[in-house]
Amino acid sequence: MPRKRYKPEEIVTKLRQVDVLTSQGQNVAEAIRQIGVTEVTYYRWRQEFGGLKGDQVRRLKELEQENARLRRAVSDLTLDKLILTEAAKGKLLSPSRRRACIDHVRSVLAVSERRACRALGQHRSTQRKLPRGRDDEQRLTADIVELARQYGRYGYRKIAALLRQAGWLVNDKRVERIWRREGLKVPARQPKRGRLWLNDGSCIRLRAEHRNHVWSYDFVEDRTHDGRKYRMLNMVDEYTHECLSIRIARRLKAVDVIDVLSDLFVLRGVPGYIRSDNGPEFIAKAVRDWIAAVGARTAYITPGSPWENGYVESFNARLRDELLNGEVFYSLREAKIVIEAWRRHYNMVRPHASLRYRAPAPEVLVPATSAWPAAQPRPAPPATLPLPDTPSLN
Repeated sequence: MPRKRYKPEEIVTKLRQVDVLTSQGQNVAEAIRQIGVTEVTYYRWRQEFGGLKGDQVRRLKELEQENARLRRAVSDLTLDKLILTEAAKGKLLSPSRRRACIDHVRSVLAVSERRACRALGQHRSTQRKLPRGRDDEQRLTADIVELARQYGRYGYRKIAALLRQAGWLVNDKRVERIWRREGLKVPARQPKRGRLWLNDGSCIRLRAEHRNHVWSYDFVEDRTHDGRKYRMLNMVDEYTHECLSIRIARRLKAVDVIDVLSDLFVLRGVPGYIRSDNGPEFIAKAVRDWIAAVGARTAYITPGSPWENGYVESFNARLRDELLNGEVFYSLREAKIVIEAWRRHYNMVRPHASLRYRAPAPEVLVPATSAWPAAQPRPAPPATLPLPDTPSLN
């Protein structure tokens, strides 16, 4: 026969029965035999439940259950704290990051998958699901890395525009996901500057309304490897954002400004306005008289307010950030060739955020089929993608 297990209420009842029998004069041993237990069991019961009544036993049982529940709650909270502390070393913004974090927590704290998923808010089906990447994920990643290496100052939006030009059917979000997964850096933005006042020649008062309406130009200086300085005269059409010309020489004076303007006027026509700062080459009487003689008008900004000439200043910043800061020119001829190639790329290929990530004038210079990368039904790895035509230095 299996041994019977008595409930606390039954034990108290038998202990009270022994008390009654002994009060009537019976021997303790005879009273114990009447309740059907051994003396060892009786004295163990007496030590545990002696002096308690039925309602007190029930209350004691409830307190023990409550105490066990509180111990489990404290244990669960402590374990949750340990799990969250172990997982707090990085942000868990994606299921893959949570999946890797849960595997790490299980290996360190030796907890179950169910427990770790509940603490970190990961569904178990998501944890067990094996992610399947797209078939073209590796090729797309390789193209993004190659473009980021070639155009180190482009963000993922410009890279996505270049990929779409190459024939990829990809949106900005997917490119951004791969961009961040590969640890590529987004170029830092320039700090915004306040505008104190606006002159009649500012880009806010005088806005370009059509092609050849407003041109702007400015000088940029740099040095070759031997430390000698050279200057660049940059000319930009503010409506199309196209870089019309970059004249490079050791010295550029007012007569050189007239020479550049005359070549462009013959090639593209006379603009309505020419915006510039108050540099001595621009405010020279010979330049102003010559511009007025051919039918154009000057629009000078307020002295000391370069933000009023924002279009060409922005172009100068892109030129320095994307090319000059990363190149060493050993001769003036090398600088002319490389900068002219970059200008053609700027007009033909480079996506512009203000133009909905399109190039300013892709049809003006060379056919679109020679731009990098060539549009293909199925993109090839970066090693097989043709690069833009760059003039030889020989």
